[in-house]
Amino acid sequence: MKIRTVGRHARESIKSITRNGWMTFASVSAVTVTLILVGVFFVIMMNLNRVAQTIEEDVEIRVHIDFAANKQDQQALKREIEKIPEVKSVTFSPKTKELDNLVKSLGEDGKAFKLFEQDNPLNDVYIVKTKKPTDTMKVAKKIEKENFVAKVKYGQGKVEKLFKFIKASRNVGIVLIIGLFFTAIFLISNTIKITIIARRREIKIMRLVGATNSFIRWPFFLEGLWLGILGSILPIILISIAYYRAYDYIGPKLEGTFIKLLPFDPFVYQVSGILILMGALIGVWGSVMSVRKFLRV
Repeated sequence: MKIRTVGRHARESIKSITRNGWMTFASVSAVTVTLILVGVFFVIMMNLNRVAQTIEEDVEIRVHIDFAANKQDQQALKREIEKIPEVKSVTFSPKTKELDNLVKSLGEDGKAFKLFEQDNPLNDVYIVKTKKPTDTMKVAKKIEKENFVAKVKYGQGKVEKLFKFIKASRNVGIVLIIGLFFTAIFLISNTIKITIIARRREIKIMRLVGATNSFIRWPFFLEGLWLGILGSILPIILISIAYYRAYDYIGPKLEGTFIKLLPFDPFVYQVSGILILMGALIGVWGSVMSVRKFLRV
């Protein structure tokens, strides 16, 4: 396609947008509202996903070694655990360290356990990390069958519920975003349809003088593109300002906890790029749907 022809299509699409002021406003508003909702859901989802990943990474299997096991038995057990395909790492934690951790975790009440330093009743422990957090339960069951394993702990019951909750949250967020996405496409499609109906006479004349289907369709595609991009500007501004203030206010309060917000830079720029891309895609797709269905040339 020649540059001059592209310029002509661009001018026609811009004229159409300015000519149909109210319809343009309605379409841009629809995309704006949709992308604000999509952007808010996306920001929340990505931060929840960050928290979920942090929690998932902290899930570990604690293998309590039988008191009867000597050093060779412990090393043999470690090798057997490392042979399990889903295992990422195996770390040894001696019972002295386990007692220190117990004392620290209980604070003032833990001082009473210092009496056991000479006669430590705790087991040596292997801390096992899996390649995928969801493999935790499966790996734990395999380890339970090994020799010299006193017991295996991984938060049974709670871990399963956690993974189910995380999965359900992600699925709900994806469904909501897809639903909003198609709502915006439908609204843009209707706007382009009305524009096509209003310009049917002009389109017929263009067809009579030899204009091809693609020549007639291109201005509508570009019109949808502009509507989508225009609709993404306000959501980007609002979400960037809101996230900056939220990050500045909430971020310091979460220091020292496992909950951390995604850093403003580059997260907001990534979200902005996604919103522009979504706006453009919504607009073009809406135009394609309308042109294919309602443009009879």
